[in-house]
Amino acid sequence: MQASAGYQIVTLNEFIINRQYEHPQAKGDLSRLLHHIGIAAKVVNKKINKAGLVDILGKAGEVNVQGEDVKKLDVFANDHFMAAIKASGEVCAVASEENQEIITFDEGLSREGNYVVCMDPLDGSSNIEVNVSVGTIFSIHHRLSPGGEQADVSDFLQPGIRQVAAGYVIYGSSTMLVYTTGAGVDGFTLDPGIGEFCLSHPRIRTPATGRIYSINEGNYVHFPMGVKKYIKYCQEIDPDTDRPYTSRYIGSLVSDFHRNLLMGGIFIYPQTQAAPKGKLRLIYECNPIAFIAEQAGGAASNGTARTMDQVPHSLHQRVPFYVGSREMMDRVHGFLAEYG
Repeated sequence: MQASAGYQIVTLNEFIINRQYEHPQAKGDLSRLLHHIGIAAKVVNKKINKAGLVDILGKAGEVNVQGEDVKKLDVFANDHFMAAIKASGEVCAVASEENQEIITFDEGLSREGNYVVCMDPLDGSSNIEVNVSVGTIFSIHHRLSPGGEQADVSDFLQPGIRQVAAGYVIYGSSTMLVYTTGAGVDGFTLDPGIGEFCLSHPRIRTPATGRIYSINEGNYVHFPMGVKKYIKYCQEIDPDTDRPYTSRYIGSLVSDFHRNLLMGGIFIYPQTQAAPKGKLRLIYECNPIAFIAEQAGGAASNGTARTMDQVPHSLHQRVPFYVGSREMMDRVHGFLAEYG
C-alpha cells in the first residue's frame, strides 16, 4: 500500500503474507490465525478508547480463577479474542487467564485445528479506569493431541521453547502489535485513518544494557536478598557504569516490558513472602514475553533457569520472572547466585 511518494506502508496482513512466501512449506494456517488476532485487537482497541463514554468501566461482579475481581473490559476482551480465534478455524482450544479450564472448539474445522492459544486478554486491566496503558498477550503452540479429537490440557503444558509464535498488543497513546514467529521481532502501529496495523518497528533489537529497572519497590521488605542487593546496586552513584539507574514501574507487564524492550532495561517480579512461587503466570504471560525478549536479543528467567525451559504443570502456574537487556540480566543473576 503506497501512502505517498517515497513512503511505503506495509500492513500487518501484507507482512504476514510476504513472510509466508519466504517459507514455501507454509500452508497459511498460522497467517490466518495472526490475521484474526489482529482483527480482535482492533475491536478491543476501539472499545478501550471509548471506555469512559460507555458502560464498560468497573467490575463485572465476578472473580476469576486468580481470585481477582473481573472488570467489564476483561470480559469484553476475552469474548472478542475468543471469538476471533475460533473464527480463524485454525485453533482447537484456548487457555485464558479469565477461564478456570481450557475452552475447546469442537465444531467444524476447529476440531481439526493445528494450534492452541494461551492468552491474557487484558493485562493490567485495573489501570484502565485511570487511563494507563494496558495490553493483550498471546502465545501459540502446535497441538499435541491428534487432529479431529477433542483437545485436552496436555496441549497447553508445553515448555516455551515449543512456541510457534507469540506477541502482545499495547493499547496506549498509540496502539501497537508486536510479535515473533522465531525469526526476529517486528512491531506494527495501528493507523486509525485506514484502520490497519502498519509496520513501524521492523526487526526490533533491545539494547544490550539500559538504565531502567522496573519493579514494585513497595514489596521491597519481602524480596529475596539478591533482589534487594541488586536494587541497591541500581541506586548507587557510579559514572563508569552510568548509575544510578532510573526506576520505572507502571504495573502492567506489557507496558513495562514494551518500554524496556525499546529503550533497554530490566523488569523484575520475584517471589515474595506473600507469593512464594511468584505472581505472573508462566504459560500466557511469562513464556510469550520471554520468547519476544530472546528473539530481540534479551533474556528471561525465573532467577536461576531460563523461563522457556520450564515445563508447566498447571494452566495457571505462577513463577518468578526476570526479563530484559542481556547485560542487566547477567548482573541480577550474579546477585541472586551470591545472595539468594
